Amino acid sequence: MAGIQFLPDDPFGDFVRNWDDECDLEMVVEPCDKYDPESTSRVFYPICLGEVLNGRYLIEHKVGFGGGSTVWMAHDLQQKKDVALKVMALGEWAENEIRMQDEIIQHIQDTSHLVTYLDAFVLPRDNDHHQVLVFPLMGPCVDPVLLLKMPVTTRMSAARKLLEALDKLHRAGIVHRDLNDRNCMWGMVPLHHLSRSAKHEVLGRPLRQIIQDIDLWKQGELVHPLKVPESLRTEDFYIGDFALAKKVDESATQRGYPPMPFCSPDRLHGKESGPACDMWSYMILFSELYLGLPPFSTLYPGGILSAITRNLGPLPEEWKSLYVFSGGLDSWYDQSQGPEPDSLEFLVAYHRPDADPTERQHLLTLMRKMFTYCPEERLTATQLLQDPSFRAIMDKYGC
Repeated sequence: MAGIQFLPDDPFGDFVRNWDDECDLEMVVEPCDKYDPESTSRVFYPICLGEVLNGRYLIEHKVGFGGGSTVWMAHDLQQKKDVALKVMALGEWAENEIRMQDEIIQHIQDTSHLVTYLDAFVLPRDNDHHQVLVFPLMGPCVDPVLLLKMPVTTRMSAARKLLEALDKLHRAGIVHRDLNDRNCMWGMVPLHHLSRSAKHEVLGRPLRQIIQDIDLWKQGELVHPLKVPESLRTEDFYIGDFALAKKVDESATQRGYPPMPFCSPDRLHGKESGPACDMWSYMILFSELYLGLPPFSTLYPGGILSAITRNLGPLPEEWKSLYVFSGGLDSWYDQSQGPEPDSLEFLVAYHRPDADPTERQHLLTLMRKMFTYCPEERLTATQLLQDPSFRAIMDKYGC
C-alpha cells in the first residue's frame, strides 16, 4: 500500500491513521492489484462499508476473501437479518458455484450441514458483471489457535458432522474438490437484534482504507475482517464453498486445487479428482481436529510432500515426471527411503498425551487406511462412518 489517505471515522468503522494501522491492515486484506484489470483476469468488485447492494443488503463488515471472491457481512433490510455476501471475481467461478449449489439443493434432501445460498444477484460493471451469492452468516472456521481452546468433544462432534455432510455430497454424485480448514466452519449466534455499534463491540470495529494507486471505476475499501468470539460460536458445523465442485461423472469445469496441506498426492500428480481426493482432505481435517493442528507441516524442509513422504514413505516411482508444479524433488520417489520409524506414533503421542494407548491406536489405524497413495484403497465416506476405529473414537467422546 502506498500513501495513507486520512478520512474522518463514521458509524461504519475507522480509517487508518498511521503507518502502524496500515501495516496491520496490509497483513489481513487482499492485495490491491486484485482490483486492477491490468494485473489479473479475476478482478474483484470494489465495495465500501455503508453501501447498499441490490437495494437490499447494507454492507456492515468484512468477513474475508479468497482466490475468487470477497465476502462481506451485510444486513438484509427486507428480512431484518444479517447475511454473508460472496461477491465473485470476474470469470467462470460464479457460474460453476451456482450450478453446483443448485445440484445440491435439488438432489440432497438434508442440507442442514451444507452452506447453500439464499439469494443471488449481479452487480454490473463496464461491459461485464459480478455474480453475488447470499448465504447465512457463519461462525469461525477451523483454526489451530481456536482448536487449542476448544474441548476435544466439540472438535470430534465437528469431525462427525463434517463426514456425514461429505457422505451426503458423495452419495449425490458430487465431489467438493476444495475441502480445507477455511471451507469448514461452525455456526454463529444471530446478531440482527443488536445495533451496529453493539455488533462492532463483539466482532471488532472495522479498520479500513480507501483503495489507492489504482484507477478504479468506483470507490472501494480494504477492510480488516471481523473476528467471531468463542462466545458466539454454536455447535453446528458446516461445509461451504462449492466453487471447485463437480459431478463425479464429468470432467472438472474449474481449474484449481485445495491448499497444499489438504491436497492429495495423487491429485498433485495430475490424477483425476474424485471422492477419494475429498477423503484425503477429510482425513487431514480429522487429524487437525483431533490433534489440534495438521498432521503434515508445510514448514518441513522440502515442503508438504517431503513431510508426507517422511511419515508415509516414498511416492510411486511412476509419478516422478507427473508433479503438476515446479520444484519437485527426486527424494520423494526414492524407493530406497522408507518412512521414518514410528513418526506417526510420535506425532500422535506428542500432540495428544492425554489419549490412552487404545485411543491412539484407533487414530493410527485410521491414518494408515486413509493416508494411502492409491485413491482406490482409501475408505469412502460411507465406509469410514462404519469403520470400527472411527466409531470407537466417536463413542469415546459421545459423538
